[in-house]
Amino acid sequence: MRYLVRARVKPGRETDLLDAIEQQTLGQGSVAEGEYLRNMQDARVCADQTARWVEVCYCPTPLLEERPYWEQYFDLTRVQDAHDRRQCRDENGNEPWACGDCDCTARLEQKLKASGRPFLVELRNQTKQPQAGLVQNTGESTCSVDS
Repeated sequence: MRYLVRARVKPGRETDLLDAIEQQTLGQGSVAEGEYLRNMQDARVCADQTARWVEVCYCPTPLLEERPYWEQYFDLTRVQDAHDRRQCRDENGNEPWACGDCDCTARLEQKLKASGRPFLVELRNQTKQPQAGLVQNTGESTCSVDS
């Protein structure tokens, strides 16, 4: 299944998160190890200061495996289905492990990519200027992506 994840970096964890991303240790030990880095590359920061990304997860409970890794750095504010669960070929049993190569969230991911600001750019800026917030409203799109 694919999920739209909304999260805020925990106060004081910005530098540690950036180090984990740059050293490619984010999610180390998880079965979904490489997915964490891809998620951070694709994540966008929205006007409400949440980072948002689409994540693939095969767990029976959303982000069951990933949650402990994310929660080292983030407060997960919302995790929701990124598309109709009934249409998920993995979820409905038509094609096990289909989510890895599925394009079911392509429109959502394109909309997300066109909105907000790149998370990694904002995170790097944040670590250079600790007093600044992750988002400064520059009139850019506000990430109005809800599946």
